[in-house]
Amino acid sequence: MTNNTNEPSSRKYLIDRPEVLESMKNGTFSTNPHATTVGVEFVSVARNKACLKVPYKDELVGNPETGVIHGGVIISLMDSVTGRAVLCSIPEIEAIATLDLRVDYMKPATIGKTIFASAECYKLTNSIAFVRGFAYQDNESDLVATCTATFMRAANQAPIKLAGV
Repeated sequence: MTNNTNEPSSRKYLIDRPEVLESMKNGTFSTNPHATTVGVEFVSVARNKACLKVPYKDELVGNPETGVIHGGVIISLMDSVTGRAVLCSIPEIEAIATLDLRVDYMKPATIGKTIFASAECYKLTNSIAFVRGFAYQDNESDLVATCTATFMRAANQAPIKLAGV
């Protein structure tokens, strides 16, 4: 993924703070019951980018006859990873909310394999973040799904807190 944010090199990033980076690695999903139930796990983060995964579990199967993971699990994973990419793009902790998430399914996920999702926040304005993402299993060139998303920044004025920060 390329970085097309066109931002000055002096821009601040929330994930440059060690305590925030540590929280993203170890704590933020433990406070989200949906992500915990689905089994979303941290893989990596960088400026403007994030990667998460969902290991295969029988409880996530949408059709017991085929064993294929339910499409809603992929949507949840894509929403989580694109939101995480936004958090990796902003200078301070702020509330964000998904405005739009479009997922295009390329093929069913292979039964028994972990699904990875990576995303990049490629444009950040004062009020909207624009993100694209990909879901895959063995390699990024063999996609299960793609997505585009927009997030509203400062979705509410209530203070938010990352676990451990």
